[in-house]
Amino acid sequence: MADVSVRELRNNVSAVLRRIERGERLRVTVHGRPVAELVPLARPHTMAWEAFIKKVRRADAGLSRDLAELMPDTTDDIDLPK
Repeated sequence: MADVSVRELRNNVSAVLRRIERGERLRVTVHGRPVAELVPLARPHTMAWEAFIKKVRRADAGLSRDLAELMPDTTDDIDLPK
């Protein structure tokens, strides 16, 4: 984990946040003393469309009906359980 001084953080907030967004964890220091850690937030879980289709096909009929109702234009090509 790299250190970033509070002065560098204050003067370069955008650059520091870009580093964190790329996955870097940073420790903030004041006069060389660690006071905080800046870590990237967990990204929302995503999955490939094919994996989603497999999960939906195994879903119970009630969930499948709900999905078809909520997303009628996106479920036409999925063989949903009735």
